[in-house]
Amino acid sequence: MRDFSTLLTELPRTLYFTMKYLVILFMLLLSLGKGFAQSGLIPQPVAFHRSSGEFLLTALAGISSEPGVSAELVNLTQEQIRSYAGFTLPHSRKKAAIQLKLDSTQVPQKEGYQLRIHPKGVEITGHDPAGLFYGVQSFVQLLHQSKNLRIPASQIIDYPRFSYRGMHLDVSRHWFQVPFIKKYIDLLAQYKFNTFHWHLTDDQGWRIEIKRYPELQKVAAYRKETLMGHKRELPHRFDGKKYGGYYTQEEVREVVRYAAQRHITVIPEIEMPGHALAALSAFPALGCTGGPYQAATFWGIFDDVYCAGNDSTFTFLQNVLDEVVELFPSKYIHIGGDECPKTRWKSCPKCQARMQHQGLKDEHELQSYFIQRMEKYLLTKNREIIGWDEILEGGLSPGATVMSWRGTEGGIEAMRQKHKAIMTPEPFVYFDFYQSLYASEPTAAAWYTPLSKVYSYEPVPDSLTAEEASYLLGIQGNVWSEYLATEAHAEYMIFPRALAVAETAWSPKKGRTYPDFLRRLRLNEPMLQRLKVAYADGFDELTDSVSVAADGKLAVRLTTTLPQATIRYTLDGSTPKTSSTAYRGPVSLGKSTVLKAAVFAGNQQQGRVFEKAFTVSKATGKPVTIQGSPAGNFKPASTRIAVNGVQGTARYNTGEWIGMLGENAEWTLDLQQTQTISKVQTNVLRYHWQRFWEPTLLQVWVSEDGKTYQQVYQQTEFPINGINPVNGQFSPLKARFVKLKALNKGIVPTGEYGAGNKAWLLLDELIVD
Repeated sequence: MRDFSTLLTELPRTLYFTMKYLVILFMLLLSLGKGFAQSGLIPQPVAFHRSSGEFLLTALAGISSEPGVSAELVNLTQEQIRSYAGFTLPHSRKKAAIQLKLDSTQVPQKEGYQLRIHPKGVEITGHDPAGLFYGVQSFVQLLHQSKNLRIPASQIIDYPRFSYRGMHLDVSRHWFQVPFIKKYIDLLAQYKFNTFHWHLTDDQGWRIEIKRYPELQKVAAYRKETLMGHKRELPHRFDGKKYGGYYTQEEVREVVRYAAQRHITVIPEIEMPGHALAALSAFPALGCTGGPYQAATFWGIFDDVYCAGNDSTFTFLQNVLDEVVELFPSKYIHIGGDECPKTRWKSCPKCQARMQHQGLKDEHELQSYFIQRMEKYLLTKNREIIGWDEILEGGLSPGATVMSWRGTEGGIEAMRQKHKAIMTPEPFVYFDFYQSLYASEPTAAAWYTPLSKVYSYEPVPDSLTAEEASYLLGIQGNVWSEYLATEAHAEYMIFPRALAVAETAWSPKKGRTYPDFLRRLRLNEPMLQRLKVAYADGFDELTDSVSVAADGKLAVRLTTTLPQATIRYTLDGSTPKTSSTAYRGPVSLGKSTVLKAAVFAGNQQQGRVFEKAFTVSKATGKPVTIQGSPAGNFKPASTRIAVNGVQGTARYNTGEWIGMLGENAEWTLDLQQTQTISKVQTNVLRYHWQRFWEPTLLQVWVSEDGKTYQQVYQQTEFPINGINPVNGQFSPLKARFVKLKALNKGIVPTGEYGAGNKAWLLLDELIVD
């Protein structure tokens, strides 16, 4: 946080000519000598100063509001205070204990506010209605953190870093009813988000009523059944139950109205030209093949998309958008544009004719034509489009805003082209990913995005100039619901990670730290509990790291972010308890061991038991050379990952798998001296539905001199959908070098998921004995 003296130099000079501001200035300067204290607020305010004394909230206090303050805000303030304090404060236009004011002279920053709490009362002043609302939210947070309704005196100056502060929710894969949507909006507003991105249509369901097309409600809103378990699990199992629903137009208006009262803009997303199977199930003539189609019952990317050569496609979408813009007053309409396969377009006579007539060189330019045509139509409605970063492909019109999800590159390219951009990179702010590596975590999409990683994300790329970075509107967290079938599970995946996004979006970059964020998060937990939020409370749980010590043993480091806690562990398979060994430093392992550990505060265990198996062999910690280039999420920082004593898991998100995309794998291990060996082991991960393919051939070769090798083992069968063990056993022999060769499938075969794309080949720990 910045101090008040710095802030005051940034305020407009005209403020110095008002007597009111001079009084505030004098008071704040006097307060500087009393020192600064930490607030409990999320997002962290720009400036916070603790004063002496405290304000006691009683039923005798009242709320007063100056002209311009809406009755809606007064009512919301009364209700938020009542829900915690248990009594309703009366409202008056006369000066009361809690004063709500609007003054853009005193608070010059848009959406900004000042909050002054002193023993005699509370003054909340906003630059505008939004700023005043955010000041109330800060007061409500402090109220929830108070003891016996006694709130420490303090002064706050606060305003947002970014103008766009968003959260998303996919209601197509799983549908969430209006009461939950309202609860979600309440929570977003509490933490100063100002945008709700409502993903209303996709392959698995159409969720918004369009009166002109009742078939969308009758057909497209429902799928015949839903995939059970993870899509990687074969054979696929389905529940056999019709699933679906949609929001009536009146419900949509109600949600939009409810959000507006809380200064949240709702941006609808109507997917095009891909992710359209649900719509095609109701209107098969809009697809390239003419169907029949059905709403998707599982998760993925599907070849059947809107036909770009059919004028009726554009007529349909324009008619849909006519009703959408009447329901949503937002400046922006999100039109998707992501993950649109070109397979059907390539073989569609109408699409090819469109390309020829428009002079388009390929299907990527056809997608650009599609997006630009829809954008031009929306411009006639005084709306602008947002699209996922694929809309950059083939060219983009000047008014489009790019939502960068496939990493940060799309956003960077957009801003360099002078397009507005919103950063929402998958590796950092996708909340359908695991937030913990504990085996008891509920099924999630993939990967690993803990709270610390979300908080670490900085949305302004260093590679941009200041002028280029000015096109960045802000940041958004995304919630895809393939594996979020219940409201409780959705809340568990969203919170508290959304709070990290809230802080990045609102608070200044300078002065924020993760440990202090956690301190404030712990102070916010009672409020989340009172609001009945099923948040993930394991952010202080144990994490580990492993290295190989000079003596060749594994050194396992255990860490918790919980202050003044004790870590206790066992190596004999038993569950840790208060009498177990206290962790004082890296645990040394000279043999294969299952390590269990837990965090204790006093005599109370905090959170779940950590458990991990470590394998020690002759290969552990030895040099490994990998030919070729491991790729994507399976590119380790060091090849020592292959010999660090830790095997990969079926969730493939722990960083222990090494993956080659379309390339063969060849590893060479140097045991550093000739040894007698008789066994070489590793694992192959096979999930065809993730494009993880088994090698067509795996061989083990050994050598004493590194020049002349002999083959000692080969394997061609990897039948398990999951982890396939490689257990190469042979007669004892002397060797220093071990070479592992595995031939990649190359290209995913026709008829398989991801056909035509490069196949992944994944291997993990190399074990030699």
